[in-house]
Amino acid sequence: MELKQKGTEANVGSFKQLMVTMKWTTAADFDLAAAYETKAGKQGLVYFGELGNLNAFPFMQLSGDEGIGDKDGDNEEVMRITKLDEMKYVWIMCWDYGKIQNGAPARFKESDVSLSVMDDRGTTHNVTLDTGSLGNVALIATIDNTNAIGAKLINDSKAGTLKGIKTLQQLLDIIQSEDEDMIESESAPTIPEFKL
Repeated sequence: MELKQKGTEANVGSFKQLMVTMKWTTAADFDLAAAYETKAGKQGLVYFGELGNLNAFPFMQLSGDEGIGDKDGDNEEVMRITKLDEMKYVWIMCWDYGKIQNGAPARFKESDVSLSVMDDRGTTHNVTLDTGSLGNVALIATIDNTNAIGAKLINDSKAGTLKGIKTLQQLLDIIQSEDEDMIESESAPTIPEFKL
């Protein structure tokens, strides 16, 4: 199913494994990441500095930092998810680490950033980043697991600008913001901290 516009959604259903593939075409060092919140309220992040684990919590794992070197062409990074039982939300994000360091906008629009979310039965949902807003961090999609009927995948396309990144809260501020044009954040010491 194609989720090309912001706000479109699809049911994920049950699965043994989801493979989330982020693709882009320009010479940009984009990084795939997933912030999450459990049903118990615990928050965390799977990214190139904390690749995660498929066989233990958080039951998601990033393949690594594949976009190193800013190469034109077919770039991609892959994350696998084996279990959503404990998750309330999984926010699938992309950022340009180099642009975050100096607070400059990334080239999301011209890079054709997209996600392919495929389950173990071969069902695929394609999510296109649908924002013209400038930023160096983009929320592409949300897996919302709050309904008893099952999880749904939502195209949540929005962008924000960070100058420096030290905390998960900076990313959560972008995720939870309503006005994507107003998202700008300087790094500030809050908990939990992580190293990029």
